[in-house]
Amino acid sequence: QVQLVESGGRLVQAGGSLKLSCAASGGTFSTYGMGWFRQAPGEEREFVAAIRLLGGTTNYRDSVKGRFAISRNNAKNIVYLQMNSLKPEDTAVYYCAADPWAKLGSGIREYDYWGQGTQVTVSS
Repeated sequence: QVQLVESGGRLVQAGGSLKLSCAASGGTFSTYGMGWFRQAPGEEREFVAAIRLLGGTTNYRDSVKGRFAISRNNAKNIVYLQMNSLKPEDTAVYYCAADPWAKLGSGIREYDYWGQGTQVTVSS
């Protein structure tokens, strides 16, 4: 059974940096696509970034391009989200998701597996 566990969320000041991790287990992830989504209070869950574990192709939402970077360690089945120049509007619960078909999609329904989320709070 596929399990995704996020970590690294915390309170940080605006302009600061944070690195989230997503540890995957229970499956063969070498050909998966992995994504990060976020959900702020009262808002819908939205796409942040995605990466193909095979090849490393990435996809980002426009508002995080140049500030966030998604990467992976295939040997450890870990996906990272490096977040720089954080803004208060980045405050949300961040979720890791896995897509066995590696579509690099931005839709929630394109991902089959989800973690429980990690809270990121950016203070102004």
